[in-house]
Amino acid sequence: MIHPVNRLQICSMLAPVDSLAFSVVRDALGVSDSVLSKQVKILQDAGYATLRKEPLNSRVRAWIALTPAGRTALTGHLEALRRIADLARQPGIDGTAGESGGV
Repeated sequence: MIHPVNRLQICSMLAPVDSLAFSVVRDALGVSDSVLSKQVKILQDAGYATLRKEPLNSRVRAWIALTPAGRTALTGHLEALRRIADLARQPGIDGTAGESGGV
């Protein structure tokens, strides 16, 4: 659920904060409103994110936040990626480090 690059970036941006403005996330990712809306909707449907809208003068400002379940899922996903990355740094099965074996 989190692995596609836009969703991973969204979750990673939200992890250290309570919430971020929709426009801040959109601009940081360099995507359109519709692309971000679709990705946030997928995260919402999974229970990983919330979207809160607040009136601001004559406009509405939207805020995206990770849920506790989203934080847990992101932590688990990042741990899995670290384990995979660690495998790439381990010596080969025969004890050699980095020999490709004729790829």
